[in-house]
Amino acid sequence: MVVQKKQRKNVDDYIDMFPDNTKQILKKFRQAIQESASKAEETISYGIPTYRLNGNLVHFGGFKNHVGFYPAPQAITFFEKELSLYKTSKGTIQFSLDKPIPYDLVKKIVKYRVKENLKKNHTTKTQKD
Repeated sequence: MVVQKKQRKNVDDYIDMFPDNTKQILKKFRQAIQESASKAEETISYGIPTYRLNGNLVHFGGFKNHVGFYPAPQAITFFEKELSLYKTSKGTIQFSLDKPIPYDLVKKIVKYRVKENLKKNHTTKTQKD
């Protein structure tokens, strides 16, 4: 169940609509992403917090029982072994709110995505030259 009812203008507004316990988790999640991708642009896209750096980097969203993390399918495949304790699908990781969130793993995944996006951008520029 998605808690959001109306479109939020920014990530602070988005986080503020959740209960206090979830709000604290989302703030830490946001901080982990910002620490790992300090140059990424933060915005709301698809109704959830989104980070862009040479294209979409990662998204996250709060739900009744979990935090949804959307780092792109290739990141989920790359970290498959470390993610084996969590519910995943092609482009989604679910971190249950009643268990500790693996913020160090979140940081590793974001750093991986930063490298991917920077490499993709470099490859595109090289091909155009």
